[in-house]
Amino acid sequence: MLTAVRYAVRLMVPGDIPQVVDIERESFASLWPQTTYRRELHNRLARYLVVVQQPSERAPAAPAPVPPSRGWRESLRRLLGFEPPPRPTQELILGFVGLWLAVGEAHIVTLAARQGHRRRGLGELLLIAAIEVALAHRQQVMTLEVRRSNEAAISLYEKYGFSRVGVRRRYYTDNREDAVIMTTPPLGSTDFQERYELLKEAHQRRWSCVYSLPEDL
Repeated sequence: MLTAVRYAVRLMVPGDIPQVVDIERESFASLWPQTTYRRELHNRLARYLVVVQQPSERAPAAPAPVPPSRGWRESLRRLLGFEPPPRPTQELILGFVGLWLAVGEAHIVTLAARQGHRRRGLGELLLIAAIEVALAHRQQVMTLEVRRSNEAAISLYEKYGFSRVGVRRRYYTDNREDAVIMTTPPLGSTDFQERYELLKEAHQRRWSCVYSLPEDL
């Protein structure tokens, strides 16, 4: 009997950024600088989520203590209005997804899983999390761009009801590849809701996984 793998999806925090950049470096030719992610975390129209595997029995690692010699420096920096750099997250980030919330439209801007953990349903889990964000904010549709050559991603999006509605010519700067524009039917429609619920249940059964989503989406 398979033991269910437990994942937690939570909002990205500044300490996650170094790992997110590592995953992005494995996944994409064009990279966002860390400063862009820090800025995006303060963007009230953006939501960035990460997925981590929850430990079964092992206690979480304790955060590294701050050396006494640095404590007064950090206090002084705060008084002067400078924030100290965030301490890296102790959890292993397995993947992340980012989306922007426009008027009636949620747009997925990035989605990637760590290279050593791919083909385990994490990309689909991140898509599910993005859809949950869109539903929580009562968005009417979801949209995205995907490389024309990325057939696996296109197949996943079509599975969840996305349709190809257009092309952005030479959209990607690294090789001038076209981007396929995809969008969902109305998220509030009965057809979409029924299909989505069935796909969520099938995903959990196939990958023997249990996951939790944050309440503050």
